[in-house]
Amino acid sequence: MKVQTCALGLLLAVLALPVFAQDSGSVQAEMPATIEVPTALVEGEQAVLDEAAAAQLTSGEEALATDGEPSAETAMLAHDLSPWGMYLAADWVVKSVMIGLLLASVLTWAIWIFKVLQLHVARHRARSILQILVNAENFADARQYCAEQRGVGLDLLGATAHELQLSAQGPASDDGIKERVAARLDRVQVSAGSHMSRGTGVLATIGAVSPFVGLFGTVWGIMNAFIGIAHSQTTNLAVVAPGIAEALLATAFGLVAAIPAVVIYNHFARSIGVYRAVLGDIATALLILVSRDLDRKRPGGRSLGDDRHTVVPMARSAG
Repeated sequence: MKVQTCALGLLLAVLALPVFAQDSGSVQAEMPATIEVPTALVEGEQAVLDEAAAAQLTSGEEALATDGEPSAETAMLAHDLSPWGMYLAADWVVKSVMIGLLLASVLTWAIWIFKVLQLHVARHRARSILQILVNAENFADARQYCAEQRGVGLDLLGATAHELQLSAQGPASDDGIKERVAARLDRVQVSAGSHMSRGTGVLATIGAVSPFVGLFGTVWGIMNAFIGIAHSQTTNLAVVAPGIAEALLATAFGLVAAIPAVVIYNHFARSIGVYRAVLGDIATALLILVSRDLDRKRPGGRSLGDDRHTVVPMARSAG
């Protein structure tokens, strides 16, 4: 009987061990929750968490702003705002306008170089012939002295000699010869002036048309810029400015081509006027020589050195 009672007590003790172990473990697990944590440590950890959350929110907003609309620095770096960079980024119509205006500017300076040399040589030759004609005594001496000269002055001299030769083949009056010589000289002067003015019309056209061509390129470029604004659905100035700058570059090219053309055209207009005046002096000198020769060949003509002052005696009074 005692043995059975001991065995039963041992069995009950073995069965109670797991329950006791579980209860003790739960008690130990609940014990840290009752420990008080210092308040400063909790507030520091909360501040760190708040700063991390704010940084994450800020980075998210920047990423959203970057995805939605580019910043000014990004847009400026994406466009090369140098003249060459703006030309490469321009529309093909604007590029064509710029190329045309550049060629017009090159043509303007080429005409300037050529006409400066041409006018300088022509005026020097004309003045040399004019000096010879002014100092010559008759038309024959003038032809002899001008034999080695060149230029339009020789054309005027040749036209005068040709008319005198034709007039000598038949009866002709002095006034008729002078009129025919003057007519021939006038036509030679007109032809020489027209030849010297050749090329200045191109300068006038470039000076008048280039600003409007550049304005056309600007209007076309601004129109494309506004179309790009509508497609991108943004009004950021950093996005709009490069397209407008590319369009305004066409107007700059137009002014660069037009202003020198107008200035050079006005310079040549004055220089050609001076050249025509020299040709008019040559024509006048030739007419003077022809008139002098005609007067010397006139039967009733006399030399001015043979003039004598005739003294008329005073009549005596009658009575």
